[in-house]
Amino acid sequence: MSKILALKGSRKLLNAWAFYDWANSVYSLVIASAIFPIYYGALFRIAGIEKVMVFGGEIARAPLISYVTSIAFVFIALVTPLISGIADYLGNKKVFMQFFCYLGGVSCIGLYWFSLENIYFGLLAYFFGLVGFWVSFAINNSYLPDIAFPEQQDRISAKGFSLGYIGSVILLLLNLAMVLKPGLFGISSRGGEAAEILAMKYSFVSVGIWWILFSQYTFYHLPKGYKKEGKREHIILNGFRELRSVWQQLGSILRLKRYLAAFFVYSMAVQTVMLIAAYFGEEEIAWGTDSERTTGLIVSILVIQLVAIVGATFTARVSGKIGNIKTLLIINLLWVFICIYAYFVKSPLDFYIAAGCVGLVMGGIQALSRSTYSKFLPQTKDTTSFFSFYDVAEKIGIVIGTFLYGFVAQYTGSMRNATIFLGIFFLLGIFLLSRVPRLDESPPDTAK
Repeated sequence: MSKILALKGSRKLLNAWAFYDWANSVYSLVIASAIFPIYYGALFRIAGIEKVMVFGGEIARAPLISYVTSIAFVFIALVTPLISGIADYLGNKKVFMQFFCYLGGVSCIGLYWFSLENIYFGLLAYFFGLVGFWVSFAINNSYLPDIAFPEQQDRISAKGFSLGYIGSVILLLLNLAMVLKPGLFGISSRGGEAAEILAMKYSFVSVGIWWILFSQYTFYHLPKGYKKEGKREHIILNGFRELRSVWQQLGSILRLKRYLAAFFVYSMAVQTVMLIAAYFGEEEIAWGTDSERTTGLIVSILVIQLVAIVGATFTARVSGKIGNIKTLLIINLLWVFICIYAYFVKSPLDFYIAAGCVGLVMGGIQALSRSTYSKFLPQTKDTTSFFSFYDVAEKIGIVIGTFLYGFVAQYTGSMRNATIFLGIFFLLGIFLLSRVPRLDESPPDTAK
């Protein structure tokens, strides 16, 4: 008997779509933000070195992981439109979403073998973990207008992020307990490796298993995809043709064009903050001992996640009353104040306060940005290509943002100066958002 697909707008389908955030958000928290940065730094501290021989030369630990991250996002920006074009023409984007989900999950498990002696394999696992997370996340985003009506999109987008924060916090708390009290979990030193280091490696395995296991509920209910009508030619390169087509269509969609320009600018700053927060905290905050540093950084990330649950939900309700663009304007203004405050952060308490403020606006701006873009789309079944354009813009912004942040920090000798630099992007985002016609306005047919 064939499976009966849930209807668009049904609670079952909406919840299944949102549940993918529960499945994959453990990667962005445990791997990208919390445990892996600490583990990566610990490997170098234990070895008593700051540089490693790789790619034919000596590279310091921070630039090395930064270069791999940048290359990964360049790859993501290239492969996302490639996949979206094939998926739109074959109508099977769920298959691609599954592939990149499993690629990411298996790569997380592969981080168990990350070591300075095995650096190439470790960096490859880190690379494909990033690729698996962001590409599968992009495909999941493209389902939003397919599974939800416009009036449902703000709330279900916020619910997805909230589920992601809750699920990732649950696993991180377990991982934190493993790292701080490994003996309670039967983890002891082995082969010269400290119990705490082994606990971190087990954490990477837990992320991969969690991600793959919980994604099955989403995959069971999501539709296969919508097959693009018409003759199918040049399937391999069609994704880039679709990006060009989206770009050309933006010329006649003033609201969407102006919104994308604003999103590109402020998202560049938001994603940079997400990627460097743990490294900023490790370098600039006076934690005291290594143990206090580990605990403090993880607690800070937990604060961000917990507050972000409230932030995402509250932002969705505010946007329902005053509109999406006005709400985004307010959030960007709050980001400006946070960047200024970060310049003066020195003590652990200061960093906790900053983490709480970041969490309040982090969840809100991500969820609302996704649903606002979905609302501004023209009537089309070609949602994958439009969301591919959205995600490519975001990834290019990440490459530019992280590079500029690193350049400013290196040139001025301080990561604090770079936080002020990020504040300028949020100010520019405010200006660009102010030029976006509201949903209740009737913009002209052609862009100006």
